[in-house]
Amino acid sequence: MKDSAKKTSHEPAGLPQSPRLAETVQFRLASDPKMLKIIRAGIAHLCELTGFTPEQRNQTMLAVDEACSNIIKYAYDGKTDQLIIITARLIENGIQIMLRDFGKKADEDFIKPRDLDDIRPGGLGVHLIRSTMDAVSYTNLKQGNRLTLTKYNRSVHAGNRDA
Repeated sequence: MKDSAKKTSHEPAGLPQSPRLAETVQFRLASDPKMLKIIRAGIAHLCELTGFTPEQRNQTMLAVDEACSNIIKYAYDGKTDQLIIITARLIENGIQIMLRDFGKKADEDFIKPRDLDDIRPGGLGVHLIRSTMDAVSYTNLKQGNRLTLTKYNRSVHAGNRDA
């Protein structure tokens, strides 16, 4: 009887049991560019947990950093006191990252990558994000936007030489 009384659940009563909860991290930060270093470090660590190569980790960090910069610049017009929520979830063989803002709705025509032959400064962020991530989706919400980025670890089996 005493032994069974010692068994406790780490989940609060009434919450659904979620085996994926431990594999999800959420960042809530102000739209201040100096905060992006924290996001890069967190995303880098999650990519390492996923087993990404250094190149895959750097591509993912760069895409998230560019997406955050675009939120600050376009959704919030450079305001540094607005909320950005980033939810990163380890998925089978990869990572899914959702970026949520509460700013101006994204113009679908504006977020399309421009022609790379159009040589001028800036404006390559969308191209960079789409070329480094495996899946990219934009959703206009009632208030703000959600960007979902997914990256898969394509080198899982290639790196395992002991098998």
